[in-house]
Amino acid sequence: MTPSPTPDSSQTTPYPSLNVDVLCAGFACHDLVFDVPQHPGPDEKTRATALLNCGGGLASNAAVTAARLGCRTAFAGYVGADVYGDLHLAEFQADGVITDWVVRGGEPTPLSAIIVKPNGLRTIVNYRGHSEGACAGHFDLAKLHTQSILIDGHQFELAKELTQYAKTNRVPIVIDADALRPQTAELVQLVDYVVASERFAQEYGGEGDAAAGLAKLAQVAPNVVVTLGDRGLIWQRGDGRGSLAAFPINAVDTTGAGDAFHGAFAAGLAQGMAWDELLRYASAVGALCCTKVGGRVGVPTGQEVTAFLMQHANELRG
Repeated sequence: MTPSPTPDSSQTTPYPSLNVDVLCAGFACHDLVFDVPQHPGPDEKTRATALLNCGGGLASNAAVTAARLGCRTAFAGYVGADVYGDLHLAEFQADGVITDWVVRGGEPTPLSAIIVKPNGLRTIVNYRGHSEGACAGHFDLAKLHTQSILIDGHQFELAKELTQYAKTNRVPIVIDADALRPQTAELVQLVDYVVASERFAQEYGGEGDAAAGLAKLAQVAPNVVVTLGDRGLIWQRGDGRGSLAAFPINAVDTTGAGDAFHGAFAAGLAQGMAWDELLRYASAVGALCCTKVGGRVGVPTGQEVTAFLMQHANELRG
């Protein structure tokens, strides 16, 4: 695998063909994860008990997830021509993520400071710079062959191009609807699968209620899932509705669990999984991600997911 070219993001550069199982397109950043014994109050200092540096970002983590699960996976998005961008590309390539469609330029790599609390919940401060739009017009989608696509609403013009590609080529496309923005509200109407956070569903529905948001999303998208953290998920497909409880785990860090769920969902689509199997599979991957500190670090392998699902199947039989 060859490293990505390093152009100025304002220039159109030829990118090679992609033949993959999963393409994840959107946001990449670098995470600084601080583990703290207690959350600091106003005007208060606290000393972290651990510090982790690793790549992060919605579609970026999803790409790593799909790759660790055994899918041939590529990431399309932006990282800066800086040390954090170099680190991110090195991590991608160590996990087998194809980086041929990564755009680099003068804008810095987005950066997140993540404070992880003793109960596994976290606070995130993120700097994104002005790299949104850096990928527009860079890729010839006639050179793309993929079994599924995941977008996260970032790199909006590229996301719109991919929704049209998916429709034309009958490729399933899923959106990670994490935060309600005008771009994301538009994209949920263009995809086959909406997998939304509870916050997104509450805001989209306008009633502060995830179930109401689910129902409203189901009016514009054929398949909708709303993840509810340790309360599992709810879903709707046409007139069909249902829920799935979360796996019981000892959560130490929820960072990246949603991203891992989305990556597993896209991987399951590429593998042609049935609906119930797909939801259970993605839920298992998201749960396992919570058992280690650091979203990227916690992403499991396919073998770990298989063992986890077998363990819980045996528990149900017992």
